[in-house]
Amino acid sequence: MTGRRTSLLATLALLAVTAAWGSTFFLTKDLLTRVPVLDYLAVRFAIASVALLLVAPRALTRLSRRSARGAVVLGLLYGVAQILQTAGLERTPASVSGFITGTYVVCTPLFAALLLRQRITGITWFAVLLATIGLAVLSLSGLSVGYGEALTIVAALLYALHIVGLGAWSTSREAMGMTVVQLLVITLVCFVATVPNGIVLPSTTADWLSLIYMAVVAGALALAGQTWAQAHLPPTRSAIIMTMEPVFAAFFAVLLGGESLTLRMGVGGLLVLTAMLVVELAPRRKIEAEVTHIAV
Repeated sequence: MTGRRTSLLATLALLAVTAAWGSTFFLTKDLLTRVPVLDYLAVRFAIASVALLLVAPRALTRLSRRSARGAVVLGLLYGVAQILQTAGLERTPASVSGFITGTYVVCTPLFAALLLRQRITGITWFAVLLATIGLAVLSLSGLSVGYGEALTIVAALLYALHIVGLGAWSTSREAMGMTVVQLLVITLVCFVATVPNGIVLPSTTADWLSLIYMAVVAGALALAGQTWAQAHLPPTRSAIIMTMEPVFAAFFAVLLGGESLTLRMGVGGLLVLTAMLVVELAPRRKIEAEVTHIAV
């Protein structure tokens, strides 16, 4: 398989992942009226871990020690980010939380330059700026920085580190094993946060079906797809593609959630889409340096 074709497949896979994530927003909003947030996260990732272990029971045996250590670090980053984002969301309007979380698109090239010593080109920074403006148009009606916003900023930094770490440590051959380890660590982190107060489970069949969809499709399969895709894409390019998540969230909210399409949704979504196309369709004269794999 040629490098160009592999890169295209990785881009399409990452788009599918962001579409899966975006499809969960209106489902999660409904489910969280009946199940506490941390309980939802713990059960969701536990189901995702079991599902992936059943599908690929030998994935862990093919994982090198180096990749296993990297996956543990990545799982800790993602799990703590999930908890901080959730805690911030309880004190912050959802639109503001979505925008601040999306600023990982700015943090990712900074971390890639500092940690991987990548040279980020002008056209990539232009795409980052476009994506950030698009997120602001899509999400913001006002912004003040308080405790909830501060927690969400830290979560965005951790998500950016997770993206950079995946770009540095993931390989296509070990993607499934790394995904299983990440899910197990995320599950452990979430259970540690919620077990002292007891676990509240969904009480209806419809709620369980929603949770299973979010665990298997938007959890296990999505993280596996992200891990594989980032073995073939530079971190900053991945981050720009992943800013399509709120665009897909708005799309599914209108299509299935009963929300109305607004001018802000259209303009913000178009800016984010343009940012993604800038890095995908620009001349292939190395938008970013090749990903540097660093030791754990």
